[in-house]
Amino acid sequence: MPGIAVFLTAHTAGTPEVLVHHLRHNKVLHRHILFVSVVPQDIPEVPDDKRIHVEPLTHEFYRVVAHYGFMETPDVEQLVERCCRDQFTEEAADVTYYLGRPTLLPTGPAGMMKWRKHLYVFLARNSRPAHQFFNIPPTRVVELGMQVEF
Repeated sequence: MPGIAVFLTAHTAGTPEVLVHHLRHNKVLHRHILFVSVVPQDIPEVPDDKRIHVEPLTHEFYRVVAHYGFMETPDVEQLVERCCRDQFTEEAADVTYYLGRPTLLPTGPAGMMKWRKHLYVFLARNSRPAHQFFNIPPTRVVELGMQVEF
């Protein structure tokens, strides 16, 4: 389908689970697919010319790795606008952001005490949403839910 899909992922290699989940259930892909990873650096600020690296993969898939210093707040919307301006003919308004929304289930076999698992679930539930932290417009976000046992 037309447009650009952005899949935010913590990994800089491989296929994001969110894409696999999306494809398994919706059976459709956008014309351009971007795997965006935000990588924190051990410096306060990353120079703009070293901020972004775009690697073309196959069939209109691209891996975008963005580097931010520990004093900077990631701005994924601005990052994608820059990619649209430099790489594609589509407008940034034609972008849909896909985020994973895991529901943590503390019933798995992980070797943690039960109270620690419940504390972790509580903290994760009360953390700031990813679209706020990464400055992604909430009206263009699709969150795919997954249940994760630990």
